Amino acid sequence: MSRLFAPLQLKDVTLRNRIAVSPMCQFASADGFPSDWHLVHLGSRAVGGAALVVVEATAVAPAGRISPADSGIYLDAHVEPFARIARFLRQHGAAPGIQLAHAGRKASMSAPWDGDRQLPLDGGGWEMLAPSAMPYSDDRPRLPREMTLAEIDEVQRDFVAAARRALAAGFEWLELHFAHGYLAHEFFSPLANRRTDAYGGSFDNRARFLVEICAQVRAAWPERLPLAARLSATDWTEGGVTVEESSELARRLRDAGLDMVDVSHGFIGPDLSRVPWGPGFLLPVAGEIRRATGLPTAVGWLLTEPEQAEAALRDEHCDLAMLARASLRDPYWPYHAAVRLGCERPAAMLPTPYAHPLGA
Repeated sequence: MSRLFAPLQLKDVTLRNRIAVSPMCQFASADGFPSDWHLVHLGSRAVGGAALVVVEATAVAPAGRISPADSGIYLDAHVEPFARIARFLRQHGAAPGIQLAHAGRKASMSAPWDGDRQLPLDGGGWEMLAPSAMPYSDDRPRLPREMTLAEIDEVQRDFVAAARRALAAGFEWLELHFAHGYLAHEFFSPLANRRTDAYGGSFDNRARFLVEICAQVRAAWPERLPLAARLSATDWTEGGVTVEESSELARRLRDAGLDMVDVSHGFIGPDLSRVPWGPGFLLPVAGEIRRATGLPTAVGWLLTEPEQAEAALRDEHCDLAMLARASLRDPYWPYHAAVRLGCERPAAMLPTPYAHPLGA
């Protein structure tokens, strides 16, 4: 039997296969509210056979948005629009997931197709928060404000409140965005954290913000439902986060209630010249973290071909294949993968209006 099409049970959630749609920012929201675009974009991937569909990085506070067009779940009024999406995903066989995020010093930006530029305070932008008052890059020179201890506590409470709203909206899978140079990653990486208090300096201190969020969210998020975290397992830069550090962080998150690590990488700064880009280049890293922690892992990044995903699962690098651009190119990637891998009655994973004419 194909590993890719074997069910995966995590807590009380059973995924129909090992194919997940990775959270991908759409920049299609107003005041944090998801739109019809999100319903169609995410819903079509559930219809196409994915087992898990994760809503894009969704801000836990207005200042945590990457851009004014980011989705958010910082208002009670956001719950029902998200509930509509979660209901549709579940109706068509996919577990509904959502990723909670705070952009930190990478907030207050325009959309990528609008220049990907830092928005000034008098031009639609807002004050950014970070562990230290360090700019992201030379072309994003505006300094974030170093967070006070009271602000650290407030953001942690924002994550908890967002998790409760996600539960009220009917999501069954929660992912904490601790990667890609956003706020949590900024606390963990020595390249962005110059604090001298309990949240900076040593490994223990740099990990504290993340571990505390995980423990607090776990207390609010039902034990029966999976809690995952996306980690940038390496900064690819001397003096930055290493895979060994990320493995130890994952162990501590596991002890705080984490159920799965979504392995990603980099983006603490703009220099990506050391990234060994290539098909499935993160698979060995995911496998190392999986073996070091005993936690299930998810991984994507240039994981595009069915045979490649099948081999990644067979070789125990991961438990879940995360699709991003491959899913954008083909919402029915799971169905086409089942055909290529010779699965019996591949059309059976599709809704009846599609499955019947395709011979299921």
